[in-house]
Amino acid sequence: MSAPTISGMRIVTLVFLIVATITAAAAEDKRPPGVIGRWDMTVQGADGAYPSWLEVQLSGYKTLVGSYVGRFGSARPISRVEFLDGQIRFSMPPQWENRKDDQHFEGVLQGDEIHGTTTDERGRRLSWTARRAPSLLRTNLPTWGKEVELFNGKDLTGWKPRSTDVKNGWIIRDGLLINAVPGNDLVTERNVNDFQLHAEFRYPRGSNSGIYLRGRYEVQIEDNYGEEPESHRIGGVYGFLTPRINAAKKPGEWQTMNITLVGRVVTVVFNDEQIIDRQTIPGITGGALDSDEGAPGPILLQGDHGRIDFRKVTLRPGEEAK
Repeated sequence: MSAPTISGMRIVTLVFLIVATITAAAAEDKRPPGVIGRWDMTVQGADGAYPSWLEVQLSGYKTLVGSYVGRFGSARPISRVEFLDGQIRFSMPPQWENRKDDQHFEGVLQGDEIHGTTTDERGRRLSWTARRAPSLLRTNLPTWGKEVELFNGKDLTGWKPRSTDVKNGWIIRDGLLINAVPGNDLVTERNVNDFQLHAEFRYPRGSNSGIYLRGRYEVQIEDNYGEEPESHRIGGVYGFLTPRINAAKKPGEWQTMNITLVGRVVTVVFNDEQIIDRQTIPGITGGALDSDEGAPGPILLQGDHGRIDFRKVTLRPGEEAK
């Protein structure tokens, strides 16, 4: 059998290169788009910056869908996310009845950041930036430090109002921390990372409040006695995690809530019932202080909705295991 000619070898090499190029291009086409994942957003609003959150997922082989959390309210689904040549576009219907226009976002992916623009309810053009959210995965469980009483039963030492522009309606009466005039949230001066929190509270009929973990993730408190469990109702992580059961007592009765947060994994025990067991919180909830999920943050008691009384708020901070 004769050896292949130089011309024949060139043809074989050319065919190999063509096949390799086609294979590499096909493999590249199958790589998931770089925009997939969770993004911590900051929107530059007309009255200052506020936090938002975005998640982009692959539905089927090619379609991108998502979820968005704005300044207030709940996580909203995005039926389609357009992503081409590094540019992202998505839209959502109005969240509130008094807003008639859809909200449109567009941006450009630059590494682990997205820079873009949107509009507010008055049609004003706003800029926004998104950074890829941290996983917050813990390789070791923390050890728990000594208990710290966040409420001393006497005054508001260790706490501050969220806004200096809104009257602070939180008062101390008969050893209770009371949101007597709803309007302002109450925030601890202390920031925490991983922690265990114990709270004892009561509320009147029809009231609504919440506890924000690190100032970013709201565990809902609301008069939902006897109702089916739902992520927007008592014990849920607002719009994300639904309690296993509704363990709420009747309004006016004292109730207890124990919350453990490690990274973004949360466990909630409500009135001695474990209602959420080591579930992952995808991202910030509406009303968060900021979207810097990798940083420690305070405990926030929601006070802009309804009356609530606290008689105990105790913290056990986590210490990194060695």
